[in-house]
Order: sequence, then structure tokens, then C-alpha cells
Amino acid sequence: MFLDNAMERINRLILQGGRTGMTENQFFAAEIKEWKNSQRRKDQVIGDLYYEGQHDILQRQRTIIGENGQLQVVTNLPNNRLIDNQYALMVDQKTNYLVGKPFTLNCQDKGYTDALGKVFNKRFYRLLKYVCEDALNGGLGWLYPYYNEAGELSFKHFPAYDILPFWADDDHTILDCAIRYYTQEVWNGYQKEKVEKVEIFKADGIYRYIYQNDMLIADVEAGEHENYFMVEEEGQEPKGFNWTRIPLVPFKYNKQEIPLIRRVKTLQDGINTMISDFENNMQEDARNTILVLKNYDGENLGEFRHNLSTYGAVKVREDGGVETLQVEINAENYKGILELLKKSLIENARGYDAKDDRLSGNPNQMNIQSMYSDIDLDANGMETEFQAAFEELLWFINQDFSNRGLGDYEGAELQIVFNRDILINETESIENCSKSVGILSTETIVEQHPWVTDVEVELARLRKEKDEAMEQAQEYAGAFQTDNQNKGDNGEGE
Repeated sequence: MFLDNAMERINRLILQGGRTGMTENQFFAAEIKEWKNSQRRKDQVIGDLYYEGQHDILQRQRTIIGENGQLQVVTNLPNNRLIDNQYALMVDQKTNYLVGKPFTLNCQDKGYTDALGKVFNKRFYRLLKYVCEDALNGGLGWLYPYYNEAGELSFKHFPAYDILPFWADDDHTILDCAIRYYTQEVWNGYQKEKVEKVEIFKADGIYRYIYQNDMLIADVEAGEHENYFMVEEEGQEPKGFNWTRIPLVPFKYNKQEIPLIRRVKTLQDGINTMISDFENNMQEDARNTILVLKNYDGENLGEFRHNLSTYGAVKVREDGGVETLQVEINAENYKGILELLKKSLIENARGYDAKDDRLSGNPNQMNIQSMYSDIDLDANGMETEFQAAFEELLWFINQDFSNRGLGDYEGAELQIVFNRDILINETESIENCSKSVGILSTETIVEQHPWVTDVEVELARLRKEKDEAMEQAQEYAGAFQTDNQNKGDNGEGE
């Protein structure tokens, strides 16, 4: 297999760039150090933070121009930090659009689809939703197939900022090996501390280390090496086995693995700044805005501000006075800028506006499809990447079926259809279905009907209703014939 030479490729990487004499662990430690502080990983972390609501505006400080002309931080001005998380809305929107509904398995072999139906259960659909969120926030998400304690094939998801992959090809489709880096809280006496853990996925299993002082130290407590799965035969000791592929499946958002946040971060920051500045300006009233003093009966301006805030009054001389220097706040300007920023964010995120004007006047199917055009194009690219990822994932599932004697499905033709969650004009769709009777098959019409969730179940109901109607018709015909015979025997027919 292609992984047989994986470590040979890693060794060639070690020798490149003047790294001669570097050990394998030193190479991996150096790669981790460089990757931890790379801009690519920072973007992946930022995407996850912004989705959770941890935006840059939360660290914002109000500043003024100091005596030397440099900006200096001040704390006596309103400093609101408001967040209108349009980015999280786009991530949820795109996730639910593509994987919000269960996908459909099309295959001639019903035994294969039945077996896959037990693997792709509701828990898997939920996990796929998490992986899709990871892909949008980090450019790609990772799915890890493994065997749980009960010996069942299970799956975990890892965010992009946890995994450092080493690819065998320029298109990033074949893994040589991969590093999982994460922090774990442990008790050290009566204090909690964070430990940096490293797991290296190689062809011969997982190697575990602790990352400390830019070095890899074998994690003896967790077990330095572990095979991917164990097989226990009756009367024998458990024996470790490994996959012939690295069990990490990448689900990419796009070919370049660019996170969504990189496209819209500046626009999201602009929205947060606009609404925060608007509230700041609204709060700058006569007690904390710019004042013009005339013949003030005092010398200390700090004392003046204190008295004004405390008592709401100012003591001046007979010919003195206080005037405010006001800046007019035009709410319409803020509203217009916010609308432009939100519209730009939706367009750059390739989403859709659920409050689009095209849905108010005449929400026909053409208007709806026009509104969904951007997100549909983006979903097409994601679906292409996800289909390739499922092909890789199915390899592990097929190996599991073969190992457990459930059948050899390696060459089976299977199509996975993502059922996108799109608004439709139900009345228009139902009318089109009605007009197609006699032109298209019943199954095709049922598939397109907006009220149908399971085509097979609906077709079975139709067959049952048809059979019951025929039985009732036959019973009625039999009863009618019997009644006529009785009348003939009694001479009533004459």
C-alpha cells in the first residue's frame, strides 16, 4: 500500500533544508512549533472563537490623543462592546442547508444499504453536522474512525486547529501521517494545570507524547504506542492490528482549505464597531461629553467633572456659563451603513438573506431559487469535497463489514445524495406534481412532492390503499351478486 513508504517520505523531509542529523522526534517537534504560531492555524482558531461569540471587539479600548500626539487609553468614556454575530448565523445557515437533513443512500444492493443504515444513524448525522461546522470554521474538519470498548466501529471529530497533516501529494488527498495536538487539564497535587499532548498517527499505530519546552517526551502514563484496534480470539491473547490507511478523513470546505472567517472577519468587526460606537455616542450626554466653560469658578477640571457627575450642577461666576459642544447623531446613517455591511457579509459568505425582498411580494419558485443561488453554488463545491471524503470513509466501513463477516462491499456502487434544506413554494410544487401524472412514474412524482419525507414508506402506503380499495370493490361486487341471486330464487326478479 501507499503507506508502506510513509516514513521514508518523512525522512526525506527531515533531510531537506539543511536538517541533516535531525531525529524524527526533533523534526516533528520543530514542525509543531512552527505550526502552532502559523497564520493558518490562527485563522482556524479565530473561526472557532468567532462562532462562539469571542470577537475582537471584546478587547476594544477607548483612546484619545495624548500630549505627545500619541494615542493613549482612557477609561472615563463609554466603551460598549456589542456583538451582532452574523458570522455564526452564516455558519449555521450553510451547515443546515447542506447536512441539516439526512442524506439518501442509492444502491442496487439493498443488503448494503441496510447495513449502512445501522452505521449512518441519528448519532452519525449529528456528528456530520459537527464536522461541517469544523470545516466552515477551520477550512476542513476531521473524522476519526475507531473501535470503542464494545468493539463497535465508532467516529470522533477533530477541529482543524488540532490536526497537523503531512500530505503525500500536492492536492492534499493522501496522508503520510498526521499529528494531533491538544491541551488537557490534569491535577498536579491540589492544583490544576494544562498539559500539551501530542498524538502522531502513523502507519503502524498511534504514538503519544507530551510537548514540553519545544520537545517531545514519551507519554508513558497514557501509553507511548498503541495499535489502531485489537482483535481477541477465543483462548488467545488480544492482538493488535492497524489499518493500511491513516484513519483520519478530511472533510474540506474548499480545495484551498480556506476558513469562512477569512472572507468575512473585517465585515463582522465592522458591524460590531458600528453598533458599539452608536451606543457609545448615545451615552455621551451632558455629564460625559465635551463642555465649553466660561469664567469657571475653579481651577481643577477633574473637580469640575466630579461635581457635575455627582451633583448635576456647576458653580460659575456671574458672567460665566457652560455650553456643550454637541455632535449630531444621525441614526439613519448608522442604519444605512449596518445594512451595507450585513449585505456585504452575506454576499462574501455566500449565504442568503431570509428577509430578502424577493420573498415579500411574489415568492414564486424562481425568486426563491434566485435568492439561494450563492449558497447553492458554494454548497456544490462543499458537496464535491464531502463526496470524496465519504468515499474515503466508506473504505473503513467496508473493511469493518468484511472483518466482521457482514459481506464484501468493496466494489459496490453507492451514491450518497445530500438533501438540501431549501425553501419551496409548496402550492406551485404540488400543482406541478399533479400535472405530471401520466407523464412521469408515480415514484418520481412522490419523490418530488414537498410533503413526502420517506419515498419507500409513501409508496407502500399507496399500494396498501390501492389493495384495500380493490378488496372493498370485490366485496361490494360479491355482495351485489349474492343479493341478485337471492332475489331470483324468491321470484322477485320477475
